[in-house]
Amino acid sequence: MNISKQTKLLAVIGNPIKHSLSPVMQNHAIQSLHLNSLYTRFMLPKNINKDDLKDFITHSSLSGVNITLPFKEIAFEIVDKADGIANAIRAINTIVKKDSKLIGYNTDTDGFYNSIKQYNPKHILLLGAGGSAKSIATILYHNNIKISIANRSIEKLRFFENFGETMDLVELSKKKNIQYDIIVNATSASVNNELPLKEEVLKSLFRHCNIAYDLMYLQDSLTPFCEIAKQENIKFFDGKAMLVYQGALALLHFHDMDITDNMFMEVSNIMAESLHVKL
Repeated sequence: MNISKQTKLLAVIGNPIKHSLSPVMQNHAIQSLHLNSLYTRFMLPKNINKDDLKDFITHSSLSGVNITLPFKEIAFEIVDKADGIANAIRAINTIVKKDSKLIGYNTDTDGFYNSIKQYNPKHILLLGAGGSAKSIATILYHNNIKISIANRSIEKLRFFENFGETMDLVELSKKKNIQYDIIVNATSASVNNELPLKEEVLKSLFRHCNIAYDLMYLQDSLTPFCEIAKQENIKFFDGKAMLVYQGALALLHFHDMDITDNMFMEVSNIMAESLHVKL
């Protein structure tokens, strides 16, 4: 591609970030749609404070950024304006510069919902209580889907008390024969090649579950969470479909394009093609 002064520089920021497939799918869509943009990635220190994060984005040449773990919640604190549902979640995964202002969006919500709505779930167990979990709980609640939320830390569960049943992992491990349509791993355990729960507890939960869904993904292998689901012979997904849907919305925001159903699905299908993902 030809890079000029008019080329939009876009990026995903997180830590870790090497595994991210966002540059692959975003650049594929950019080229397919003949947009004058370039998408890359940056790893920032995990302990970066909100002032330094805002300075990095504001004083860089970036026109827009996607935010991934562990910066989604701190990103909410740096934007000049948060759009729509992002205010309820207090977590941001997409930032666009407009007239020297940082405008924040949460495209994780619609990204996740579009990836599961075809299965018509009635009860979902959500593991984790970070920014991604907040996004998912909010969109599920808005769509009248029953939610149970489990997390290691009780303190982080306070946000979720109005959305559904909350419990720590010890309490979850004591529950027997509860049927869940989908169990969602919204923790970062898979990035560290770990499980969110003890293996025997997770296997027990999977025996009363229809679908296992890990928001994380690995480029060339199954996450540990999906590996256990495979062993238990239940349907499983990693986070690539959600990545595609949220990324399509982010691209439309980056380029100030009309977000119509047809355009959203066109961009989603282009991105899915680049990752060999079936939507």
